[in-house]
Amino acid sequence: MTQAPKAAPAGDDRRAGADEDPGAHSPSGPAHPELAGRPRLVAAPVPDGDRGDRHRLPFDPIKAAADQWSRRWDETHRMRAVTSLMRVHQLVLTELDELLRPLNLTFARYEVLVLLAFSRRGALPLGKIGERLQVHATSVTPLVKRLENSGFITRNRHPEDGRAVLAAITPAGRDVLQRATDAIVGARFALGAMSESECDQLTELLTSPRAAAGDF
Repeated sequence: MTQAPKAAPAGDDRRAGADEDPGAHSPSGPAHPELAGRPRLVAAPVPDGDRGDRHRLPFDPIKAAADQWSRRWDETHRMRAVTSLMRVHQLVLTELDELLRPLNLTFARYEVLVLLAFSRRGALPLGKIGERLQVHATSVTPLVKRLENSGFITRNRHPEDGRAVLAAITPAGRDVLQRATDAIVGARFALGAMSESECDQLTELLTSPRAAAGDF
């Protein structure tokens, strides 16, 4: 896949504006600090705290917002779909990041380890990692630095291209990857409320907008 990244993030935290909370203008909260470079429809979570502490509303706020929207503007069906997608993204990413936090990982860093483990030599150029994760190359560097600081990967010059940098997974990285995967699979990827058939249907439904955006 050789899709060109949509935009470059600004710095390691990659938040959209240091002096302004980007969630103030979005129903889905501020951008996730390690995923803002990803070409996607959704923003990531405001921490909700423990699941048991989340306040359950006596009504569906997305349905209520859609009812209000329909009295003013068009495209209510898409508004409901996108807002629901954003909210589920918040819930899923929050739960997965909380699972991975004791392992000194985020889901974004976990994805890098998975890519490296899938490669034949356990190593990939940083540019290739960005391409596979569909983020700008500058988004990869802070992820790799944090993984390197944790001892999960090493960085070295590419032996055949002195301009390129190779990230390679370490034995410690493979160990933490297995533990992280066990935790994520045990949590059913934070989508335990959906059946396998429903997950397949959701994947199929989301394929069209991804293809239209140039993912593949």
